[in-house]
Amino acid sequence: QGVTEGYNGTIFAYGQTGSGKSFTMQGVVDPSTQKGIIPRAFEHIFETSPGHRSCSVQCAENAKFLVRTSYLEIYNEDIRDLLGADTKQKLE
Repeated sequence: QGVTEGYNGTIFAYGQTGSGKSFTMQGVVDPSTQKGIIPRAFEHIFETSPGHRSCSVQCAENAKFLVRTSYLEIYNEDIRDLLGADTKQKLE
């Protein structure tokens, strides 16, 4: 909720290979009960349902929002952008 009030948010997932970090972050589309943190956070930020107990970007009046996200993997000191066009390309 703090993100819609102007605070930055960070989720840092750390753990052994194969422990479920990517699944926790991404999840799967179907069934919707297995959506990950990223799609759930975006749904919350852009929520438009009337009567929803928290205000989102859509219901804020006289306000501007900049929503920016990154999804990086650091593995063996290599950094990759998992939202980029080539997720195998290493970043400097």
